[in-house]
Amino acid sequence: MREKGRINSLGMMSYDTKDLIIRDDIMAKAKELAELISSSEEVQQYQKAEEKIRDHEHVQSLIATLKKRQKEIVAFESFQNPQMVAKIEKEMEAIQDEIDSIPLVTEFQQTQSDINYLLQLVMSVIRDTVSEKINVVAGADEPPSSCG
Repeated sequence: MREKGRINSLGMMSYDTKDLIIRDDIMAKAKELAELISSSEEVQQYQKAEEKIRDHEHVQSLIATLKKRQKEIVAFESFQNPQMVAKIEKEMEAIQDEIDSIPLVTEFQQTQSDINYLLQLVMSVIRDTVSEKINVVAGADEPPSSCG
């Protein structure tokens, strides 16, 4: 593979983001990590909860009602009818509260939170590990005093 880039005014190679070459071994490990995460207990729980939500008629009915109310708000906003907008917003709050009070929905939201935490943790480990290596390789405890 040939690197695409150009020499900048400081004599260093400069690359456009779209031209950067990503090493095949790094991409392979990233895909392997993605597979591990996809098969994790957290993702399996999320998928089960998502399926239960999809199959729950009352929850689906409430969600459909919410979507309908959202469209009504857009219509009443275009008609400049703030009283109806306020009335529908209150109805939507009540519907959302009802949805949030359903244990199945709470379980689903928790699984989303668990996956988000897992992904953030993985990203933090990668960021911190790379940062440690960059500081060690560069040997720079302090930033350089000048750039030119």
